[in-house]
Amino acid sequence: MQRRSGVLLHPTCLPSPGAIGTFGAQARQFVDFLHDAGQSLWQVLPLGPTGHGHSPYAAQSSFAGNAMLIDLDELRHAGWLTEQDDVAAQSATERVAFDQLAIEKQSQLAIAADRFLRHATKQQRAEFAAYSTRNADWLDDYATWAALKLKLDQQAREQGVENSAWNRYWPPSLAGRQRQALADIRGELADAIDRQRVWQYWFETQWLALRSYAASRGVRIIGDLPIYVAEDSADVWAAPQYFLLDQHFRPRKVAGVPPDYFSKTGQLWGNPVYDWPVHQAEDFAWWTNRFARAFELYDEVRIDHFRGFCACWEIPAAEKTAINGEWVPTPGEQLLTTVRRKLGELPLIAENLGVITEDVEALRERLELPGMVLLQVTFESSEPIAELLPENHVRNSVVYTGTHDNDTTLGWWQNKSPEQQAALQAYFGKAIEDPAWELTALAWSSCADTAIVPVQDLLSLGSEARMNTPATAKGNWSWRLPTDYDQRGIQKRLATLTKTHRRG
Repeated sequence: MQRRSGVLLHPTCLPSPGAIGTFGAQARQFVDFLHDAGQSLWQVLPLGPTGHGHSPYAAQSSFAGNAMLIDLDELRHAGWLTEQDDVAAQSATERVAFDQLAIEKQSQLAIAADRFLRHATKQQRAEFAAYSTRNADWLDDYATWAALKLKLDQQAREQGVENSAWNRYWPPSLAGRQRQALADIRGELADAIDRQRVWQYWFETQWLALRSYAASRGVRIIGDLPIYVAEDSADVWAAPQYFLLDQHFRPRKVAGVPPDYFSKTGQLWGNPVYDWPVHQAEDFAWWTNRFARAFELYDEVRIDHFRGFCACWEIPAAEKTAINGEWVPTPGEQLLTTVRRKLGELPLIAENLGVITEDVEALRERLELPGMVLLQVTFESSEPIAELLPENHVRNSVVYTGTHDNDTTLGWWQNKSPEQQAALQAYFGKAIEDPAWELTALAWSSCADTAIVPVQDLLSLGSEARMNTPATAKGNWSWRLPTDYDQRGIQKRLATLTKTHRRG
């Protein structure tokens, strides 16, 4: 593998018109920025439709895409929206305005989908039908689930119900997927279900066009595959047999991690854990489909929480923190070996951060997967961690200044004590004026084949630009890239740094 480098930026953060970033012109401009800055990688977070909390790591489906990323300008150019239709949805916001999306953009997408369903040409209908047939194994269930959830969520809000998850609020006949109940609701919501299919068709069409454009500019897309899926998701509703659930389809145990660098009480994610014997009995068919879908969308994939493929931290569902859990072995090696047998060699990155034991690293090495190194963690204490210093990195690894779960490097630096700052300056042998770029240069100098920096660090932004704070439920995922980012001199600076350290 050649020495490579790139930038981490989720598409929701792009400075597109409207309340959220999209796959439109500004996304292609960001690809151009990467190309002109000498970068060959664009890393994104999971692209699934988000639910409560708006976290891409709690998506409503691990197969579907987030329709809010669809570019409305493209729909207007195709004739599915008029200037009058999408004026309201085009008022730009400095941060992602999730409430505005639910009210405005969803209505614009509904108008566009209805127009498409009524007026699409014969060829357009054939292409849409081919897409629907090709993806029927997940699309039919997802479209039904999403349409039904929109209807019942609205009903729950009117009744003052806070938790309208499918396994807590839906009628038992629908939660349990009784045949007649499903047939009836699919008839009642036929138009809404068709809209969901159209939205997924547009998501995939626009995203794959953007990915193709990136490829033409020499930029590969690194996607993200969370090991777990959300409880309130089409995944669990459509295939509850794959998860440890009770008779009401509620988790008996949930996922998380024990106390670590990020949280003294651990992280209680709340995702249902897998019924691994069922997956083994089916030769990991569900997982194979999941990986196959990921590689339809991305060039490379980061496996989030790789250590869960060795053992997962299972917590009784009634617990309020992640402290009282236990490590339960999982058949991850068998799973990944089976997926490779079925799909061929896959370019994967193992997220091996947090509480990592020798057996996890041994598994990663047997599978020959690159791991991750965070420079913020390297210099977190008064003495740098020797094995995490750039000169000691192994080639088959990916070095970051930080990730979406970390503070920005400037924010991290500003929150360190004078003694900690002095220790880091001692390593550099000089005063640190711009910590974000100092750590970026250090990452680029690493022995690791791949180096990636969050775009916030290229702009030397503080904690106000942080993407996510683990173990918190509010204020996350809404940061957006300033519109003038490419006018701040960072493109040339990054290109020079990349050339100096022979990356690209």
